[in-house]
Amino acid sequence: MNVRKIIMLCCVTALLISCGGSKKTTRTTTKTKTVSSRKTQDSREVTSVEKPKEVAKKPLAKVSYKEKVQNYIFEYASIAKDEMQQYGIPASITLAQGILESGAGYGELTSKAKNHFGIKCHDWTGDRVYHDDDRSQECFRKYKKASESFRDHSLFLKNRKRYSKLFTYKQSDYKSWAYGLRAAGYATDKKYPVKLISIIERYKLYDYDAEVLGTSYVAVEPKKVEKKKILKTKNGEYIVQKGDTLYSISRRYNLKVAELKAYNNLKDNAIAIGQVLKVEKPEDDADEF
Repeated sequence: MNVRKIIMLCCVTALLISCGGSKKTTRTTTKTKTVSSRKTQDSREVTSVEKPKEVAKKPLAKVSYKEKVQNYIFEYASIAKDEMQQYGIPASITLAQGILESGAGYGELTSKAKNHFGIKCHDWTGDRVYHDDDRSQECFRKYKKASESFRDHSLFLKNRKRYSKLFTYKQSDYKSWAYGLRAAGYATDKKYPVKLISIIERYKLYDYDAEVLGTSYVAVEPKKVEKKKILKTKNGEYIVQKGDTLYSISRRYNLKVAELKAYNNLKDNAIAIGQVLKVEKPEDDADEF
């Protein structure tokens, strides 16, 4: 009896153990399936994220031809006035030619050679570029900076006999200069003089001629101010005379107009006969070291 009971107990125990093992196996399988389903769900959520919309860029505003011309005048007017002072060529003519020949500074030849006046090589020994003009790939002069082109333009007209008649005209007579350039063979375009005059009058370039000649800003004599014959005082000052302009005074004392205005706290270019201007840097403004 004892042996039978022991055998039965062993069988029951074995049966219970086998049932418990199968349950554990089933639970493990269930957990594995749950984890797998979560991973799949997470991956779907990541792929469904929307990308931010790209903002369309606005095109840059185009510069009008009028703005180009005004920028050109602002940048090169001082150079043209200096050339007029030294060589007698009206600043209005120089600026008008530069605007016309260079496309207000935006032309291809000007961009790659800083050639503002379309001057070809001829007897030129410096750098050069080749550009389509009246003929294919003609030789043009190349400069390192724009001021060299303006200076070469002055020398080009001054040193050639066929342009000598131009210098018999008054510097204020821009119309004669415009027609004289065409007659001397500077340009082949029959409308070249009309184009120059149109540019000069549209943008009032003749004001720069008058400024150099001292007729732009007429000095108005103030009341109760006595005229003085002394041109310069002992303290580095100048007394304004009839016909004086800030530009002519600044040239006389090797100053810039901006410096002359700063020395005298002037807000504009108006001056009067008898007015005392400082033409040397005040001691109070001396640089400190």
